[in-house]
Amino acid sequence: MRAAIVVAALALLSSPASAASPEPPNGAAACSACHSTNAAAQTPVPKIYGRSADEIVAAMAAFRSGQRPSTVMGRIAKGYTDDEIRPIAAWLATQK
Repeated sequence: MRAAIVVAALALLSSPASAASPEPPNGAAACSACHSTNAAAQTPVPKIYGRSADEIVAAMAAFRSGQRPSTVMGRIAKGYTDDEIRPIAAWLATQK
């Protein structure tokens, strides 16, 4: 599990791509390692596809600051800048 978290976090540290691209920006695909893309999946990890970009950006900021408690998201969020989070959030918001 730790190895998967490290791999996901390292992938998320890559430079962002354009949110208008049909391809996910660098780092975005790693989110699905924990956050299911299957609407029917029963998991305690919240689904993030289809949430608003503003909601995702706010959640990442809260995780990064420690305002929102977490198990691993606080550590992952600290590895991203706002400029990296915005295109990832924009892309995730377009996924249904």
